[in-house]
Order: sequence, then C-alpha cells, then structure tokens
Amino acid sequence: MNSKPATENTNRPAHEIRHGGIKAAIWANQTEKGTRYNVTFERSYKDGETWKSTQSFGRDDLLLLSLMSQWAFEWIAGQPGNGNRA
Repeated sequence: MNSKPATENTNRPAHEIRHGGIKAAIWANQTEKGTRYNVTFERSYKDGETWKSTQSFGRDDLLLLSLMSQWAFEWIAGQPGNGNRA
C-alpha cells in the first residue's frame, strides 16, 4: 500500500491510497459542522500505449476495493475530530 500526505493545494485530495492499479482519493470538504470527507475510487489500465482510468471495477477488483475502503475509513477516523462521528 502506498499513500500520500495532505497537500496545501485545495484541488488535490487530502490523502491518497494506491495499491496496484487502484487508487482511493480522500477529499476534505469544509462545512459549518467541520471537515467532512468523501472518497472516490478509480482503476488505471493501459490501452495500447496510453494509460486511462475508469470508475468501473471487475469481479477480481472487488476484494481489493473493499480493503482500500477500510483503509480510507481508518484514515478518516484517525483525523482530529473524526473519532466517533457517524
């Protein structure tokens, strides 16, 4: 598992988790109630010589997608103020 820390740029995810060709991007959204997080997933693949990405996953991707979802949940839960938020 590879992961990146948050950056200063607001157009970038607060955190990324990558494993193989699958990436989870965790986005921080500031609201009146504090920071809320959303997660997007994408799969990279090569079409000829060109790299492309999709938000479609095959059967063989689902267990890894499930595990990455857990890692994203754990990262979000570990952020200040997110320990017991439902």
